[in-house]
Amino acid sequence: MKYTGITLITGANGFIGFELLKEISKDPNLKIRVTDIRDDKIKLFNQPNIEYVKSDIRDEKELSSLLSGVDRIFHVAGICNLSTDFNTLKPINVDAVDKLTNIAYQNSVKAYVHFSSSSVYGTYQGSPFKETDICNPKDAYGKSKYAGEMIVSEKIKKGLKAIIVRPCTVYGPGCNDGAGKVFSRHGQIAGIPGDGKKKLSNVRVEDVALAATYLSERENSFGQTYNIADDDHPSLEEALDLAAKTFDSKINKIHIPLFLLKIIAKVESPIAKLQGRIPDLEYEAIKYLYHDYYMDNGKLKSTGYKLKYPNFVSSMLSMKLN
Repeated sequence: MKYTGITLITGANGFIGFELLKEISKDPNLKIRVTDIRDDKIKLFNQPNIEYVKSDIRDEKELSSLLSGVDRIFHVAGICNLSTDFNTLKPINVDAVDKLTNIAYQNSVKAYVHFSSSSVYGTYQGSPFKETDICNPKDAYGKSKYAGEMIVSEKIKKGLKAIIVRPCTVYGPGCNDGAGKVFSRHGQIAGIPGDGKKKLSNVRVEDVALAATYLSERENSFGQTYNIADDDHPSLEEALDLAAKTFDSKINKIHIPLFLLKIIAKVESPIAKLQGRIPDLEYEAIKYLYHDYYMDNGKLKSTGYKLKYPNFVSSMLSMKLN
């Protein structure tokens, strides 16, 4: 499926949005509009086919103008952390989705790709998360992303041509926040959480962008939800040890009990709030370290999509070589 109108990326200055911009801008004939509250990274692209529009996606009037001439939308923008309360998340992660999909439906856009999160599933229940599983988000962020999904699902029933993607822990060049940052850059690793044996699901940011683009070009993908994860499930200790070797980071091999991490997180949280930042150790994130965390990527692969980085070890090695 080809697009002759404008492709819009919301949140294009962020980690995933910027990678998506890098991917689709390889086509010099594609008309691209990007939006975010900042454009320091976007400005690196000095291409005549890329238009930057600063906008507030909470504002319906700004959204209407933003969507003029658009026939494909990648909605990446959102607040992405486990420390923000639901009432603060709602205007961006929920209400803006409702406004954006309303206008998209009214304008008969050809494709709307909604970026959700694996956090909608909640904590691990003993088998790999599949798209058909019942979602039971445990934290405010997961609940806000699931509420956004429900809005998109209702619009799909009305005829909106939409796709929902659920990436797991995203890492790769340019990641400076969230769980994936330790697998993306140099930094100190203070210790191994818990026994370190719990298995992880990760995915390179390039595969998130490539998969979303690929799905948007397949008519059979509309109305569907897809997990985005690689094929590997390294243990937490294995992954942290590999990260330390990849980025020459200092790692303390001591195992830190999870209950102690909760105490540390409780202490850090108010300090971080006063400083206007997200804590390095988020209390809600520790809940995910008590169990394995497997994502089933079979549905995505069944479409014919081939992961660029299916193997976590070789992926990390490629970052070391670069």
